[in-house]
Amino acid sequence: MAKVVGVRFKPAGKIYYFDAARFEDLKVDEYVVVDTARGQALGRVITPPQEIGEPSEHLKPIERRATSFDLSERERYRLQEREALERCREEATEHGLEMKIIKAEYNFDGSRLVVYFTAEKRVDFRELVRDLARTLKTKVELRQVGVRDEAKLLGGLGRCGLALCCATHLCEFSPVSIKMARLQNVSLSPAEISGLCGRLLCCLAYESETYRSLKERFPKVGTLVETPYGVGEVKSVNVLKETVEVELKSEVTVEVSAEEVRERV
Repeated sequence: MAKVVGVRFKPAGKIYYFDAARFEDLKVDEYVVVDTARGQALGRVITPPQEIGEPSEHLKPIERRATSFDLSERERYRLQEREALERCREEATEHGLEMKIIKAEYNFDGSRLVVYFTAEKRVDFRELVRDLARTLKTKVELRQVGVRDEAKLLGGLGRCGLALCCATHLCEFSPVSIKMARLQNVSLSPAEISGLCGRLLCCLAYESETYRSLKERFPKVGTLVETPYGVGEVKSVNVLKETVEVELKSEVTVEVSAEEVRERV
């Protein structure tokens, strides 16, 4: 049986798994140094070592526990990121590149700088990378991201007044559709159902399945039903209040409990 441990590199980032055979006593919130496709990285243990029923040869091992020096170096380079970001923006402007540089991140030992940007078109940034590497004296990687990733990287407050879900706890983006808004009787105005990124609110997906299952108990809009006040046509349903709005034949609209409505055969 192999033992693996879950490691996260960013607060709301994806969890990656590594072979913990040599570090079976690792605890949650400890920091470790691991080898990734982009070189060594420092991450925080999210799930303790646990056994899996399959071989772990395909998993990279934990290299070592992070030292106090590793952590201090990470903080030192974090303080330099703002200066690096400004330099990247200046260089991009000098090269006449149509791109919006949004964030610059050093790895824990400063051996690599990842620069995130958005752009409407493909950008040839090869000369920019060479100049930045020469100026900043480190390996530079430019990575183009979408508007949802931009919001995740920059953070901010959502319409609810709380920190953005994508920047605090959403590891991955889930598909969100306009159908979810219709299902929940939410206003379809773009200003009402769009987040800071300009895309549909991620929270529309949270209760979508609940609304879908609950609505199966209600008659569909347009259906003829019998109520304590007579026969009428369903105009709308309110899942949260568990009521149905019915227009009677007398053209009077009434709101009745879903339990008091019976679909007319």
